[in-house]
Formats: sequence, structure tokens, C-alpha cells
Amino acid sequence: MKRFSMLLAVLFVASGLVMTHATGACSATIIKIAGMKPEGEPETKVMHRFGDILKELSGGKYEVKVFPNSQLGKESAYIANTRKGVIQMCATGTQTSSMQPSMGMLETPMLYDDYAHARRAMNGKTFELINQGFPEKSGLIMINAFPLGFRNFYTKKEVHSIDDIKGLRMRVPNIPLYTNFAKECGISGQPMPFAEVPAALDQGIIDGGDSPFSDIVADKMYEKCPKITTTRHILVIHALYINKDFFEKLPAEDQKWFMEAAKKAADECWDNAEKVDAEAIKEIKAHGGTVSEPSEALHKYMQEAGKRSWTLFTDPNSKNFVPNAQEILDSAASYRAK
Repeated sequence: MKRFSMLLAVLFVASGLVMTHATGACSATIIKIAGMKPEGEPETKVMHRFGDILKELSGGKYEVKVFPNSQLGKESAYIANTRKGVIQMCATGTQTSSMQPSMGMLETPMLYDDYAHARRAMNGKTFELINQGFPEKSGLIMINAFPLGFRNFYTKKEVHSIDDIKGLRMRVPNIPLYTNFAKECGISGQPMPFAEVPAALDQGIIDGGDSPFSDIVADKMYEKCPKITTTRHILVIHALYINKDFFEKLPAEDQKWFMEAAKKAADECWDNAEKVDAEAIKEIKAHGGTVSEPSEALHKYMQEAGKRSWTLFTDPNSKNFVPNAQEILDSAASYRAK
């Protein structure tokens, strides 16, 4: 009887080992991806769609766990952890320009006429030129690029003419790209974290700021600044980044799955960009805000200011000098509608 009991125990353990091994063989490889935006915004939607598509393409071999809204720390922290391989992927924007200045040119002021223009550039040579040498310097590979939206002014008073923006006290991100453009426009740029904006508006320190429509709605900026002007001066472009060592160790077929999933997720974002803006405009108007176009003279004025700001990248004496900056600018221009 004892021998029979022992035999059953051995069989039980053996079967348990087989089941554990089988379960392990079928378990998915978890890919962690971090982002800064909350649920429902374009960046987070792209991360989720990337995960869904990758899971489908790989037959369940990979499962993506999305950590939005800075759940894995501030942007700088999760970028650093992606570089170290602590997590495999992240979503971010021009923060990567601290590693290579050319990455800042993703958001060059007044560079793109519309979403279609930018999409052609990001699917073409412009994207390649911006990324030259970046993987080797950063340990990251940028696997797509997608729009969060064009930045537009939100202000307390209407902005329509050139005189309306001269001396306007506007919050700007504390990034040379933004502070330099504001200066060229004659705007009194006030660098500050976005978290300080509501209090600064209440105290009269600033007259407004600028954000994509999706952010204006998400943060309800129309409550304090009901005048929205569609200046479309900077297109905010984010991307998915993957740890270079992790990616290069993947089998060739798996790498194709990752790249295809990234492209399809970005394409969906580009497809929906105008719809996202249209829905945001409806919500702004429903809450008493107004959305208006700048005058033709103001638009031209801002275009010229944008071009002057490009010296940030083209001037060899600039800290943000990009050796192939002119090639990038020319490439972007070549994708304009003819």
C-alpha cells in the first residue's frame, strides 16, 4: 500500500512538472510599455492598439502591458529604464532630443501644412534623416511616429491679428524649441510646468498657452481660456521606442511583427487625427468656448517666425545644432502637396 501511495505521489509530481512546463511553453512574453498620457488620448490609444495587433500577429506569443499616465514614473525616468532594459518600450516625444538634437526636429515650428503633409514626411525620408545615428547613441529604436495634434492657442481674450500676440504672456514648455519660437513671434513666453498653468491663469501671470485640441479638452482649459485660435504652429509628434538590444535579439520574424504592429497602430492614429480635432472642437463649443482661425496676416507672420526659429538647428554655434538639419528641412518641404 505504501509503495502504491509513493507511486501515486511520484506520478502526481511528474504530471505537475509536465503541466508547469506546458503552461510555461504556452505563456506569452510580457512587453511593458510606459507613457505619460492618460487613457483615451492618442498616445495611449496607440500603445493599446500596438499591443492588440502584436498579440494577433504573434498568435499570442507576445502580450503588451500598457502603463499610461506616468504610472512607471516621470517621462525622463521611464525613458531611462527603457534604455537600461528594465522595461522594453516607451512612448515619448522630443524628450529624446537630449540624447540627439535632431529628435527635436520632429516638432519643428511651422514645418507642416497639415496632417497629410506630416504623415508623408514621417512615412518617408524625413523620418529616416531625423533618426540617423540615434539608435547607436541612445540604445533605443524609434519604431513609428504618430500625431498628438497641432498646438493651438488658448487665451482669455481673442487672438486674431499680429498685434494681438505681440507681448502676449503665454505659458510655454521649458524647452528651447518652444521658448525660441515664442520669442520670434514677439510673445512673452513664460516657461513653466503644465501643472502650474491653472494657478498662473488665476493670478494673471499668463494670458494663456498652447496645446493640441485633445489636451485642451482633457484638461478643460476652455474653462479658464475660452478663446481658442487654430494657429496650428507646432505638430506634436510622439513615437514608440523599443530597447535596441532587446529588439535585435528577437528572431527576424518577430521583429517584423513588432514593426508591422507599430506601423498599423500609427496609421490608425493618423487616420483619426482630424476626427479627434473635430470632436474636441464640438466639446469646446458645447462648453461655451469659441474656436476661430487667425487672420491671413497673422498666419504668414507666424510662418516667418517659424522659419527664423529654425536657426536653433541650423546654426553651427547653437547648442541644438543638427549637422543634417537643412537636409531634414528640405526633405519635409518635398512632401508638400503639389
